[in-house]
Amino acid sequence: MTTIANNLQQVLGRVARACQAAGRDPASVALLAVSKTFGADAVAEAVAAGQRAFGENYIQEGVDKIAALRAAVPGVALAWHCIGPIQSNKTRLVAEHFDWAHTVDRLKIAERLSAQRPEHLPPLSVCIQVNIDGGPTKSGVAPDEALALARAVAKLPRLVVRGLMAIPDHAPEFEAQLAMHMRARALFDEIASLKEPGIAQFDTLSLGMTADLEAAIQAGSTMVRVGTGIFGGRSYPAA
Repeated sequence: MTTIANNLQQVLGRVARACQAAGRDPASVALLAVSKTFGADAVAEAVAAGQRAFGENYIQEGVDKIAALRAAVPGVALAWHCIGPIQSNKTRLVAEHFDWAHTVDRLKIAERLSAQRPEHLPPLSVCIQVNIDGGPTKSGVAPDEALALARAVAKLPRLVVRGLMAIPDHAPEFEAQLAMHMRARALFDEIASLKEPGIAQFDTLSLGMTADLEAAIQAGSTMVRVGTGIFGGRSYPAA
């Protein structure tokens, strides 16, 4: 078994144990393998081990990997999630190549994604990114503005609002992690409970990473985004 395959099994075991502790079905939590900075060969190893959903932070890098994996594993259906910031000059790449966008926090970006989504593809699934802990330099809409943005995005013809995404600041203790994740869960439940026609598919809470997935699952996350736990530590180029 390769290191990536072994790591993947360990992460799936963590997810299963966290679900058991929370009284949840493991099938209720999707695992998103975050492959940023790792090459197509590493993604192919994860695919060979059974992983099918991948998250990319860097859009052009992600597009290149999508093409490479299409050639490397023809006939294998993979889901690609854009989980990094989306600038106006990159919306077309996201609209044309990805299945999900987790970081919608401005109506302008959503409008461009909708206008540029090809007609032959299903609507792009999007999550509203929320700055749940109010960090002044962090991306995401303020929690009290999330519903209004979700309603506005839901009116766009080539997008489907699927839920919320948040990246709270790191906290080392489980209880502190859980408290912050519960804020996102409360906002998610508030919006989902409205059962409005435009946001009827509001079923995804994208929350939790390698270091805090147990707390996120305890809080109700339906999708955890795990990178280093699967692919190992990252090496970033020098600035």
